[in-house]
Amino acid sequence: MLRCMGFLRIRTTVDERPGRLASLAAALAHRGGNILGLSVQSDTDGTVDEFVADIPAHPDTVREALEAAGGRDVKVVPATAHELTDEPTRALLLASRLRTMPWRLPELLAELLRADDARWVYGEAVSDLPDPTQLVVPVAPRRSVRLRRAELPFTLTEAARAASFARLAQPATEQSGTAERAIKLADGAEVTVRPLTSIYREAVRDLHDRCSPESRRFRYFTSMPALPPRMFDKLCDRNRGYSLVAGHDGQVVGMASLMFTNDPGTAEMAFLVEDRWQGRGLGTEMARMLVRAARDLGYAEVRATMLADNARMRRLLLALGATLGYTEDPGVIEARLPVGAMVSA
Repeated sequence: MLRCMGFLRIRTTVDERPGRLASLAAALAHRGGNILGLSVQSDTDGTVDEFVADIPAHPDTVREALEAAGGRDVKVVPATAHELTDEPTRALLLASRLRTMPWRLPELLAELLRADDARWVYGEAVSDLPDPTQLVVPVAPRRSVRLRRAELPFTLTEAARAASFARLAQPATEQSGTAERAIKLADGAEVTVRPLTSIYREAVRDLHDRCSPESRRFRYFTSMPALPPRMFDKLCDRNRGYSLVAGHDGQVVGMASLMFTNDPGTAEMAFLVEDRWQGRGLGTEMARMLVRAARDLGYAEVRATMLADNARMRRLLLALGATLGYTEDPGVIEARLPVGAMVSA
């Protein structure tokens, strides 16, 4: 007798613990499932594992099995054999079509994200996923594409994919996140922001000397009097992250760092700004440059961990659209910022 085949697309949020993915795979195998595709995505509540599986079981049975194996917010919907195509190849083909037909952006975005509906909207504010079944992708000032998908909520990773895809239909812009850039602050002061390299070792040391113990404590969670050489080398290592320094009158007056993490699609952001330059907009400008760099590097979300009494950092990140939440340590707050929404804004 031929076995009845059933393709299912399965999503579940998982805790970042060793063996969790193996437990989910074992639960599917126990129901006779064969995993044909797997992707890992970032979302507001954690890491989302998505499977496409051939499994002769009812979706409710699969959902219950994965919940028993430790999955959270499990969604199981029917899939087709067409969805087994290689995802990078499919995205590249859609990008090729968009380059020749940019006016078909809504239709192609819907195909990219398998949305139920996509259409132009005008005058709406940027959405950072308040409704997980709706995604608004900014394209130009007061012009966006709104996508809807009833069965599977959109993730932060998908929001980043959509924002990157929409850029293909836009005119080329200066890549300010990867090169030297002059910035004029609101009070008229001018600084130059450049990528951090080893030639700034002494200038960064002098920056630490001029910063107050409180500023250093907010950056490192301890009043570190000097930056250890190994930590400086790590900040300069492009395989580990991307850092910027802001210069004025021959001195480095601020440093901002984007560090890569083991969490899929997530990078960590941190700042050190000399006390007399705080509150003048320098941190905000450097934050925007870091988030643009994160977008270009393929990240979906930027996070920042800060001490609870760091009010200036809280205000900066809230102004950029981040959400704040407490950690297991009551004195530490974590901010989470979707890359696609902030960059487009």
